[in-house]
Amino acid sequence: MAKKISQWQLLFLLLLIIGTIWILRKQVPYQTDQGIVFGTMYKITYQSETNLKEDIEKELQKVDHSLSPFNKNSIISGINNNEDVQTDSLFNYVFLLAQHISKETHGAFDITVAPLVNAWGFGFKHSGNIDSTKIDSLRQFVGYQKVQLSGQKVIKQDPRTMLDCSAIAKGFGVDCVARLFDRKGIKNYMIDIGGELSMKGENSHQQAWRVGINKPIDDSLSVNQEIQTILEISNVGLATSGNYRNFYYKDGKKYAHTIDPRTGFPVQHNILSSTVIAPNCATADAYATSFMVLGLDSSKVICNNHPEIDAYFIYVNEYNKLDIYYTEGMKKYLKN
Repeated sequence: MAKKISQWQLLFLLLLIIGTIWILRKQVPYQTDQGIVFGTMYKITYQSETNLKEDIEKELQKVDHSLSPFNKNSIISGINNNEDVQTDSLFNYVFLLAQHISKETHGAFDITVAPLVNAWGFGFKHSGNIDSTKIDSLRQFVGYQKVQLSGQKVIKQDPRTMLDCSAIAKGFGVDCVARLFDRKGIKNYMIDIGGELSMKGENSHQQAWRVGINKPIDDSLSVNQEIQTILEISNVGLATSGNYRNFYYKDGKKYAHTIDPRTGFPVQHNILSSTVIAPNCATADAYATSFMVLGLDSSKVICNNHPEIDAYFIYVNEYNKLDIYYTEGMKKYLKN
């Protein structure tokens, strides 16, 4: 009797092994596509039987055609050149979201900042000599209240006003690819466009996606990739903004790429890096930039007023040492 039980156990084990091998062989593979878009690198990993790179790039091209100021034929370029152009649904969505976040941040986020960004040498046009007189003259036509959307037209109070959606468009591009995947029923993916991310489901090891936050070390060439902390994260959008990569020195002074739309000058706050988690990447992208403008104390207030947003800040404390602050909701993502 014992011998018969042993044989049945052996048969069961054999069937279990065969079944496991069959399941593993039938598992849907993970695809990884890489390329360049919006002047930066993208890397997209997703679980799918078929490769979707062509579909992905079509979605990104739509965003580029709508929102890239570096594309001379884009809708936003036409608006900046005061041409008679109609907006599309992509532009309208981003414009209205940007206006909403501008109001929530009291103008710290502002897509009309383009003339100031260009003047300081970080935009889509070449900079010239900059001084306080020039800044004051540019500020006359900078301000989110000075543009509005009427149907499929952008109405400007001043024709010199120009738009720059760089602080929200990459995140929106991420969201567009995420929506493509959702329409196709893809349950597991990570989309990374220049460090703006959207994650859903699990990675190929059936675990939550892992994302590193870099230490904010001055590194304009992006050579130093030392990690400050690791997040395990899924089903959200994430964006990081910092002044430790995009900057230049002139006459011995460092100029950071984050421009305060309200003053016209590069920010000098104590925040070195802000990482934001939000329901979608466009929102995370815009708030990450806003917090770099606002500084730590004002950013905390915004976070408290928006429980759907979590943030992780690396800043310089009163002892001139690196320190961190993160929202209560951020704790569930922190793994070290």
